[in-house]
Amino acid sequence: MISRPSFNHTTFVAGVGLGGALLLLSACAKHVEFPSLGEPLPSSAQLEVSQSFKDLTIRYSDSCGQIQEIPLGDRLHEALQEAVQRTFTTVISKGDAGGPPPDHVIQVDLADSTFDLNKEALYDRPPASLHLTTVARVYDRTGTLLRQTDVKIARQERLRLEQLGKNCNYHIDPFLHDAAIDVATRVTLIARAAAGGQNLLHPSAPNSAPSGNLPVPPHSATIENRHPPASPSSPLRFKAMLLDENSDLLLEGGEHVRIRVDVVNTGTTPIENVWTSLTGTSAVIDQFPTTQLKVPPLQPGQTRSLEFLASLPLLAEPQHAKIRVAVEERGGTSAWPQTLSFTIAPTGSSHDDIDQIPAQTSSFRHPETSVISIGLSSYVNQQIRPRKYASRDAETVAKYFHTLGGVPPSNISVLTDRKATYSQIEKALLEWLPTRPMKDGLVIVYFSGHAMVSPTGEIMLVPYDGAKAARTLYRLKSLESVFAKLNPQQAILVFEGKISQIQDSPTTTVAPQWDLHGDKAIRLIAVEGLGKGLDDDAHRHGLFTYYLLRGLRGEADTNHDGKVTLGEIGGFVRQKVAWASKSKFGSVQRPQVIPLLKPDDKATDVVLTTLPSLAASEAP
Repeated sequence: MISRPSFNHTTFVAGVGLGGALLLLSACAKHVEFPSLGEPLPSSAQLEVSQSFKDLTIRYSDSCGQIQEIPLGDRLHEALQEAVQRTFTTVISKGDAGGPPPDHVIQVDLADSTFDLNKEALYDRPPASLHLTTVARVYDRTGTLLRQTDVKIARQERLRLEQLGKNCNYHIDPFLHDAAIDVATRVTLIARAAAGGQNLLHPSAPNSAPSGNLPVPPHSATIENRHPPASPSSPLRFKAMLLDENSDLLLEGGEHVRIRVDVVNTGTTPIENVWTSLTGTSAVIDQFPTTQLKVPPLQPGQTRSLEFLASLPLLAEPQHAKIRVAVEERGGTSAWPQTLSFTIAPTGSSHDDIDQIPAQTSSFRHPETSVISIGLSSYVNQQIRPRKYASRDAETVAKYFHTLGGVPPSNISVLTDRKATYSQIEKALLEWLPTRPMKDGLVIVYFSGHAMVSPTGEIMLVPYDGAKAARTLYRLKSLESVFAKLNPQQAILVFEGKISQIQDSPTTTVAPQWDLHGDKAIRLIAVEGLGKGLDDDAHRHGLFTYYLLRGLRGEADTNHDGKVTLGEIGGFVRQKVAWASKSKFGSVQRPQVIPLLKPDDKATDVVLTTLPSLAASEAP
């Protein structure tokens, strides 16, 4: 006999911002549960799953470029076992000896499968799609084929990043969990119909299980009285998701918000005249052009997806709010409604707040961290176009590391414009930096300005007195040598600016070689290849630095532990800058993290800033 497996459910809490405000969702949701499969049939069954089905593995690249492999076949097999347990009173394991043969044998083979994750999508969460085709066969105890059906599912869902400090992988388990139950439910419905004598091969009956996705049960939230009342026996089930443009769960002014509703008919007869509707706090609901959408007719087992879209303005006043999603058959039964309760509060993400340096907390110190912050808003050579806000950016970054990073002023060197000559940069790196504490130390070099690339791809930073000649430029190899000699626990180079080739008219384009070949240095680079980082005139910062500051301030703290780590900052700026450059500037700017951080890299957990509330709680 087969014992019932434990198919665990997952719960989570999501938080989103609304037009410059923060929405903290208090509703929790379990993922897909098996719908009612009816009373178990008084007969025995045996499940046989092909090896290709069991070995099914999906592969994808996470947001840090690492290949991930997930054994989907194991999850599908586990779900099938539980579904068969729910459908027959007795389940016999293959190979059991000494007992009577099973009344029915259910064979499942894999015919085809595809999985795709589009990481290049800038809006909302990256879309994932899974297509599976399986062949289900049901035999009686004599070996007579009662039913053979192709079971096809096509699931699409947008995935969010896991809320971990490493911020690399996607929250994919619920998506695969739902797919497994979808397959298992429809295979066992086919087995139930065949074992019960229902002639599903009749011309009036469908020749295969209907396609569609099975949604999750309602959120665990306050349910208000409504008419008609929700019925536990209703065949309608649905899943509602609140999605924002750039998948950071922080909605800003100008962003769109989508509420996606997946509705399924878990019954045995078609359902028509089904509507889904939104109600709730008027300040939010009034932004939607419509709050009611009709669901197309639903065949048994079929899913339909609908979306409500709004562009939300800034909400100045903090308040508690909610969005309530309901699905009902007019004149019939209704699914249990789902209520998303949240709080609207200021995020402190305006440019005025960014330029208001956070107050220093007396309890938090990083005496082993040293910062060299360089910004060039002007050059001696007029042919070199300076960065408009470079000196301002360098000063602000240094202040953030002092106040929120706990770096003593004696460990911070700021070089801007005419103070950032070749000799002054070299003096800071070769004379000043070696006198700083280096035991278990962290060295951060921030450079906002211009960089040039040699015909071999070598990168050289342009100082105040630099020109388009290699002898006047500061080679990145020299910086690598400094890091190697000092041997800090971790070195970080942050580059914001323009990258161009050293020749005026190069015959070939050479890719910049940012890889310093050192195991201590992590590079956060504002652009890919040759190009220019965007200036954000509205905020008076480079676009990359603007989001770097917002991340250091606390918005990159995805796991909400009060600490902003290097892994969190890397994921935050890559995501935010890519989104903002396209949606607000009509351009493309994609920051780089070099080398790509692996989930188990110690560098991902290096703390850059600590939020004041946590620092105060850790005071002796």
